[in-house]
Amino acid sequence: MRKFNIRQQIGKLYLLTSVGYFQIAGASWVALLAMRGFSLLEIGMLESIFHIVSCIFEIPSGVAADVFGRKKTMVMSQLASLLSGVMMVWSEGFWATAFAIGFSALSYNLASGTREALAYDCLKLVGKENEYNTFAATDMMLYRIANSTSTLCAGLALFLGFRKAYTADILFTLIALFIACSLKEVEIGTKTDEKKVSDRVVNTVRESWHFLLLNKKMRRIMVINAIIGAVSTLVLFFLQAKLPLAGLNQGMLGPVLFAMGMGAALGSRATSLFPSVSYKKVVLISSLIVIVSFLLAFTKSPAFMICGGFVGAFADDFLEVRTDVLINERISSEQRATLISVNSFIFSIVMIVLSTWMGWIMG
Repeated sequence: MRKFNIRQQIGKLYLLTSVGYFQIAGASWVALLAMRGFSLLEIGMLESIFHIVSCIFEIPSGVAADVFGRKKTMVMSQLASLLSGVMMVWSEGFWATAFAIGFSALSYNLASGTREALAYDCLKLVGKENEYNTFAATDMMLYRIANSTSTLCAGLALFLGFRKAYTADILFTLIALFIACSLKEVEIGTKTDEKKVSDRVVNTVRESWHFLLLNKKMRRIMVINAIIGAVSTLVLFFLQAKLPLAGLNQGMLGPVLFAMGMGAALGSRATSLFPSVSYKKVVLISSLIVIVSFLLAFTKSPAFMICGGFVGAFADDFLEVRTDVLINERISSEQRATLISVNSFIFSIVMIVLSTWMGWIMG
């Protein structure tokens, strides 16, 4: 490990985020399904399938990363994304599309927590774990920029049609797969050949459960972060439908969604500028801003609604990055991916609970 190049590794992780999350079809999947003739009920059912798969595989994917290795799990994530894209290109009916979306959720699960765990362990290996805050902020910013830029290309996706749009996504996924294969693995804890895989799986799950059971503060942090993040995410989701109804020109929807996404990118970047602000203050400020964002969604004024979406996205990622750093500082490397996946699992549960309620309130 003396030849380990930490800058090259972190650079590859940044590039993987930028390329892997630039999905023009994935960012406009709802519009593409509607164009194909899927009803709103069917689209809603497909969204639920995505979250159900996420709930089922979120924690097991984290265990897989802790037991089998971060790099292998990142490669499997890209393979799942590749399979999802291929299935979507050839899908005809509801169930074929559902399977494709299920593999998309699995791809998200495999990467969730794994990328962060690999980055933290790499920095820890060279004694620079104090730089993880900068990595988390930059990585989240790149994710938001890639995702928002994809949204900006929604018109292009609709023009190309779903088959060509998903083919474009497949090409970017292949590049991301190549980047994932070039990553360096970091050995943590006991090597696989020194201990049975089954024993390592059981040990990882048991120790992670004990950590959460005994650490009330960590459980509370994960739940609060999930609630604030879910409300902000759903506000942005429903604004896609509410803004045109409020009078926004449909041709401006893509640029507006991009602008609101930039709010999230700025929020993730701003975290590193205020390292001395306590976590409690960050939670309080973020909560108040997200509440304001939620209320502005009811004003029926496109300008106020857009401002609300922007500041809500800013507050969400500002808190998300600080939470990510806090969690990584308090857990061991052997449990890192598993416990970060638990955090994502809690978010998925909250999303399932709040989605219908907020859809009814904001409808």
